[in-house]
This record gives sequence, structure tokens and C-alpha cells, in this order.
Amino acid sequence: MAGPGESGAGAEEVSLVSRALGREQALARLLALDGRGELTTEHAQLVARSAGVSLRTVWRWLDDGRQGRMEPAGRQRFRITDELHGRLAAWCGNAAALHRELVGEYAAAVAEGREVDPVPSLATLHRAIRLDLNAGQRAALVGGERARRRHDVHLRRPCQWRNACWEADHKHVPVEVLLDGELVCPWVTWFIDCATETIPGAAVTPHQPSRDAILDSLRIALSRNEDPTGPYGPIGGLPSLVRLDRGADFLSATVADALGHFAVPVQPLPPYRPDLKGSIENLNRCAEKMLFASLPRCTHAPSTRLRPGARGKHAVAAEPLPFAEFVRLLLQWVTWWNTEHTSQALGGRTPLEAWRDDPTPIEDVDPGLLYRFTLADDGRMRTLTTSGVRWRNRYYVGEWMHGGADAGTKVRLRYIPHHDHEIEVFEAASGKYLGPAHPSDEATPEQRRAHRRRKDAEKRRLARALSAASEHTRTWYAAVTEAKPPERLGSLSAAEADRAADQERLKDAAEWALPDLIPPAAPPAGWRTPASLAALTTPGRPAPVPSGSDGASAPDGPDGPDGPDGRAARPTTDEDGDAS
Repeated sequence: MAGPGESGAGAEEVSLVSRALGREQALARLLALDGRGELTTEHAQLVARSAGVSLRTVWRWLDDGRQGRMEPAGRQRFRITDELHGRLAAWCGNAAALHRELVGEYAAAVAEGREVDPVPSLATLHRAIRLDLNAGQRAALVGGERARRRHDVHLRRPCQWRNACWEADHKHVPVEVLLDGELVCPWVTWFIDCATETIPGAAVTPHQPSRDAILDSLRIALSRNEDPTGPYGPIGGLPSLVRLDRGADFLSATVADALGHFAVPVQPLPPYRPDLKGSIENLNRCAEKMLFASLPRCTHAPSTRLRPGARGKHAVAAEPLPFAEFVRLLLQWVTWWNTEHTSQALGGRTPLEAWRDDPTPIEDVDPGLLYRFTLADDGRMRTLTTSGVRWRNRYYVGEWMHGGADAGTKVRLRYIPHHDHEIEVFEAASGKYLGPAHPSDEATPEQRRAHRRRKDAEKRRLARALSAASEHTRTWYAAVTEAKPPERLGSLSAAEADRAADQERLKDAAEWALPDLIPPAAPPAGWRTPASLAALTTPGRPAPVPSGSDGASAPDGPDGPDGPDGRAARPTTDEDGDAS
């Protein structure tokens, strides 16, 4: 007879304690018995049977515990350091090119007689990249931040009530329609209620929408019509919050004033973050797959041509829809979405049924105005996705999942029975503990801050790797003091470059002296100066004749110290009037 929790005699036995945790618990108990001198072989045999290991393994565990090591000794292996991560980013994730570079550096070092560590094989390098870099980091090496974000885990907003929050967006329709003899791709501006997934209002424009399209769709969304045959029916009323992207029209003064008069706050979201308005982005995606793809002259239709952006002949030859007919089909699809389309997130109900089942009062507008270690395991393997891990019809996420949400990662869950507020996630293949996870739609403010910090940390790590890549690929040249081509240097760090510049500045100042920069003044006119020296002097007024008490301060003139007639010459005065 099958026991409680078993489906039959052949039911798989579920382990309540993982091997790593079982070793830790067993060692703590065996060391306590050994310390009191009560340890016997029966104790070790009991642990061996429960853990599924041999008796010799239990004695080896005990020897490790006496030496202070409670966990299994890890294997020494080659690891990807920050420096290797930067060089790998410089090669855009090309591990083979990095391996060739490392082999070349090793051969050069051996030729110079330097002792360096041997280069691992290419297979070892690939294995280290898979173990040390998560899926998001590996994708970022090739595609950058946009590729890394595809592996991020996104939170789900808590379940709210109708009209608690709306989201709005523009959608460029990939369908050519005919308007006044010209083909145009219209735009649709619509709102969605995040709690019930209902569409309270929409407006279509043949060109890029502006404030008038937003105000038209907003007016339809705020008003209500109890007639269920219309595209919106009784859906509408005043929301408590409206989330918009950073479009210039959505943030215009007219829209802010229109919602501000009803005391409805507008929350502008940061750019390039569609995950923050998932409801409206999901609506855009569903409309493109459910409606736009079936219309004639869809620009996203598949084609047999190889040229990027080429369209199939059947799509070009199709007769375009008139603009009015396209609007009619769009409003008909909106009616189907609200009244007939069912959603798993709504428990199999239509958006209109979810709206009517919500008892929250509607404010109409006046027409005038889990623990760290768990104990149980259900024995199933699950796949980690960008929405987290699914358990009991709910998604659970943890901040450690950011960048590591690989579509092929298999995990197992452990939990405390009857406690579903937190679960523990382990790697299915190795039993490695990955971390806790909490319900995606019930995250606390602290958990949300932890998610944002982890996302920012992944972004900063990529920035450091890209910065290291730019430093690695930069070319350096030696400084020159003569007219000759500079000598190319090896890889030089910024600190080494600064030290080299300082050494150049501290050279002997005599090497930089320029004695002929300012020529001397011309000697007095009566001096006998060689022509070779006179050519190096500054032309202009002669320098004044120096005076001295020895009477030899000036050379004799052609007739001696006196004048031509033997008499003393008249004293002269300088520009200041002093006698010279």
C-alpha cells in the first residue's frame, strides 16, 4: 500500500535533505559525539545509509571536520580574471583569438627566458568562460548592453484593482493603408488597464501622433458606455496613476494639464526600459501577431528575398485597405480583445469579465467636466527563464538571476511545506545552491532595490570590461627629442605612461637651454668689435659705455682720450639727464 504522499509502490522516493546540506548536518552531529567521546561505528553507519555514501566516505568527512573543513574541497581550475575578461571583450568574445594571443605571449616569454605559467588549452578556456561568465555576460561580449538585457529577469508588478494604474503608448502599425491616393502606415495611441488588461480607449492617426491623438484616446478612456456592443463598453473611469514613456508629446504641458485637472499623477519612465511598462508592450506585441500580420500589405510579412528589409511579391501586389476600413477592423479587434479574448493571467476570464468581477468602485468623470535552506523537494526539474522559475502557477525571481537566466538552465526547487512566500533554487545537475527566490508579484521594497542594484552592477561590470578592452588595444609610442619617427612600444599602462612623462620632465635643464634665444645688445659705437660678433647682436641703440674709477672704462678714440685738439671732450647726458 502506498504511504502518504506516494502514488504507488513504484513512486520515486523524494529526498528531504540535499547531499551538501546532509554532509554539513552529519558532520556537526558526528563532531559533537566525537568531542564527548560517544562516537561509535554505528553512528557513522547510520549517516552513511541516510546520505547514500560508503562508511569510508563518512570517516573521511570526519577527518576533514576535525581539521576545520566542513565543506568539500573544491578542484583547482583555470579561471577568467578581470584582465582576461577585458581582453576577451576586446576580441568581441572570440575565445580562439584570445587563446592565440595568450600562446604568442607565452612563446615570447619562453624565448626571453622568463618563467610564466603555461597557457591552458582552448577547451579549458571555453569551459572557464562558461563557468565564470553567466549567460548575460557572455552575450554582452558580442552584442553589448542590449544583448545582456535579454538575459535579465524582470519583476512583475503586484496585483492591483481596476483603474489602479493605466499605461499608454504609441504603436506604429506595420501595415500600408490607402489615404487620399497615398500609402501611409498609421499609428495607434491606446491605453490599457494593468489589472484587468482591458483597453479603455484608443485613437488612430495616419501620421505620427501628437497631443490631439492622446487627448482623443484619453477622453474615450475616461468616459464609460454601459452598452456592451461598443468597442469599450463599461470600461473606463478615472485611474489612480498613468505610466507613460518619455515621448515629447506624452510629456507636453497640454497632457499634463489635462490629467492634472483630475488630480491624476503621471509617472514618466526612463528611456529604453520597455520592461517597466510591460502591459502596454504586451498589447503592442499581441496586436502585431493577432491582427496586423493578417492584413494585406503588412511590411513585416516574411519574404524569400535575401536583401535585408525586402518584402515578398504577394505583399506588394496586395490591394491596400482604405484608412477607414483599417480603423473599423482595429476597433472590431479591440472589441474582441475586451469581450472574447481570454488570458491565463486572468484565470481564463476575458478582460471584461475580470473588470466586472472586480468590486472596486469606479470614479466616473462628470460629463461636464521562504527560509535559506528548505526541507522538501517535489523531484521535478524546472527551467529558468527571463520571467524567473515557475512553481504552483506563479513566477519566482531572485536578484542573483540577473544575467544568468539562460533558457537551458535546469534547476530544482526546495521549500518548506505550506510556505510559499520564498523558495530555494539549486542547480539540477550539480546540486549547487543558487539562491532564494520570492514571488515576482509580491516583492518587498528591499527586494526591488536589490534587483535594481544587481542590474546596475551587471551594467558597471560590462563598462569596466569595455574600458579594459580600450586600454588593451591602445597603441603607445616613445617620446622623441629629435626629428625622427617615434618608436612603438608594447602595452603600456596609464601609470607607466605618467612615470615616463615625469622622467622626461626631470632631465637636466641644460639639455633644454636655448642660449641664443635673446641676442645681446650691441656694444657702444666706439668699441672695436669683430664683425662676426657684431652680427650676433641686436641692432639698434648701442649699450651705454660702462664707467669705472680705474679710468679704463672706455677705449681710446682715434686721437686719444681727449678730443682731436688735445682738450677734454664735453660731457654728455643720458636720457634721464645724468652726466655720463
